[in-house]
Amino acid sequence: MITFLETGRPPQGLFAPDVFCDFTMPRWRLQALGVPDLVALRLAGHPGPGRVPRHRLDPTPTGFVLEVEEQWEQDGEHWYCRELFRADVGAEGIERLSVYCTGDWDRARVAEHAAEVTLIRP
Repeated sequence: MITFLETGRPPQGLFAPDVFCDFTMPRWRLQALGVPDLVALRLAGHPGPGRVPRHRLDPTPTGFVLEVEEQWEQDGEHWYCRELFRADVGAEGIERLSVYCTGDWDRARVAEHAAEVTLIRP
């Protein structure tokens, strides 16, 4: 999953062919059905490669929950977001994926946050 987030290309077997994705961001909600639509949904918001400097993975009885921080460059701007993924996994890969995103923060928003808030942990 981290490879997919960093490259935009899902490794073979990561997703079931008929994977369903329900993506929630601060002020909108989108859905995709099938691997091509899920990849297109991802690339619409994160068109280039990025990196996941921090993550936490917790198994569940039906799959996993993955919490990540992402960073990427787009059109000369540096971007940051935090996301939570809840995945149900079957024999062919991830069958259902729910994504909750904080929204994308540009360099100015990251600086504004750093000036106003001192985080206890990164």
